[in-house]
Amino acid sequence: MHNSHNQQPHAVSVFGCGNILIGDDGFGPAVIEKIQSDWTTPDTVLIEDVGTGIREYLFDFLLAPNLAPKTLIILDAVDFKDRTPGEVFTITPGTIPAKKIHDFSLHQFPTVNLLQEIAEHTGATVHIIAAQVEHIPDEIAPGLTPSMQNAVKEASEKVKEMLSTICPKTLEVTQP
Repeated sequence: MHNSHNQQPHAVSVFGCGNILIGDDGFGPAVIEKIQSDWTTPDTVLIEDVGTGIREYLFDFLLAPNLAPKTLIILDAVDFKDRTPGEVFTITPGTIPAKKIHDFSLHQFPTVNLLQEIAEHTGATVHIIAAQVEHIPDEIAPGLTPSMQNAVKEASEKVKEMLSTICPKTLEVTQP
């Protein structure tokens, strides 16, 4: 498990999902990198680049619900046909349209159901901050498109807004 049994759970966990080697799929890790370079967060907030390994964290929370955060914020790139490249939007597992559940896989497994189980069994509030991809290459090609580079700043601001609501006066800016 990622948390030791003696450790208190984080009040908030912010997970950036994606593969930095596959173009715009690297959105989540890029947002985490920006947050970590711009702010200092308290020990009660976990800011983590989980790459394509979010499943391990989510299963840990189900196996040990007492270690689950009160709030889980997930950052990920998505491909919804009705969105504009670089558009940033917030959704919850319950608001993902039924026809999109299979598309919105958070890296090829039934995470939507897993996220709903986490909310039900641990009481955690789950938010997904998503950004519409512009391009996902068919082969290794690191780097975000310009629209997704802009989305990184917008998404990091959304995380900041959420954190300031959830745990006021906890963020300190480390750079201008």
